[in-house]
Amino acid sequence: MKKINKKILGILSSAALILLMQSCSENQTQTSETSDKYVLPDSLLKTLNIDSVQNLDYSSIITLTGQVDYDADHVIKIYPMVSGSVLDVPALLGDNVKQGDKLAVLRSSDMTGYSNDVANAESNYQIAKRNKETTISMYKSGLSSKVDSLNASEQYLQSKSNLEKAHRILQNNGGSANGEYVVRAPISGFIVERNINTGMVVRPDNSSNMFTISNLNTVWVMANVYESNISFIKEGDSVNITTLSYPGKIFHGKIDKVMNVLDPDKRVMKVRIVLQNPGYLLKPQMFTSVSVNYSGNTKSLAIPTSALVFSDNQYYILAYNGPADIVIVPVQVNGTKGDKTFITGEIKEGQHIIASNALLIFQQLNA
Repeated sequence: MKKINKKILGILSSAALILLMQSCSENQTQTSETSDKYVLPDSLLKTLNIDSVQNLDYSSIITLTGQVDYDADHVIKIYPMVSGSVLDVPALLGDNVKQGDKLAVLRSSDMTGYSNDVANAESNYQIAKRNKETTISMYKSGLSSKVDSLNASEQYLQSKSNLEKAHRILQNNGGSANGEYVVRAPISGFIVERNINTGMVVRPDNSSNMFTISNLNTVWVMANVYESNISFIKEGDSVNITTLSYPGKIFHGKIDKVMNVLDPDKRVMKVRIVLQNPGYLLKPQMFTSVSVNYSGNTKSLAIPTSALVFSDNQYYILAYNGPADIVIVPVQVNGTKGDKTFITGEIKEGQHIIASNALLIFQQLNA
């Protein structure tokens, strides 16, 4: 019996020893985990900006690429009205011309023909005039019939009409009687395109224009909208336009026209902004950056942009519950406006977040 008691006592002692060792091991593990967990130092905590997640009206700035273009409502392309060789081109690319200014002079056989038509019409008119006067005089003297008098008057009126027609044709083609055709500016503006030089031969059946004149008091900015942003863009949206030529200068406008078709090659939709152009600062073909202020009718969680951390193609924020309780939360960025970024993710309104030195703390938590 004593032997059995001793045996049982030995087994109990062994069990107690095992439990004691396990308890010590667990305590050591817990102590190790506690010591390994990152705790925000007081010195760093004093310098941090702790902000919170807000639920705001969703708004964002969408940035588009664009280019300055002519105001097509105030652009004139000038084509040759007659065939001929170019004698002189006093107008240069970029010149500011007034309506009626001489742009070019052509030597034209067509103008010689128009001049001859005027001379012939003038001769026929004078003959018909004298014939009318003579026939009427003879009719009054009884030497001519009334029919002859009426025929002479009709021929006179017809010759007069032909002369006026010949003069109009000559006038419409520059009005020169020496075989020269003068190209004149039909409107005031800038010469933005010039396709002729002295010695060239031009024809009216050639599809190329000689000049393009544009009034640059207003210009168009044509911006490209990619498919992912089409749903956010609408007519009337306010925009801010910047250029490389004028750093820091912002041109303000509104989207005037949405084209509603996609370019088959570039896969973009065009939108138009009409801008006043005082001082002619904006030049056609100038590249621009167009920032569209987008506002939706929905709410979205928003954080300070400084709270974002980007790592391995993913955005994160640091949820702050205490110096020893900082949680890394992955989020998706929906848009940015000013110092606010709109996000979605496993985060709630009012949650405190670290809004400064976030990258430094993120690296410590991952170390």
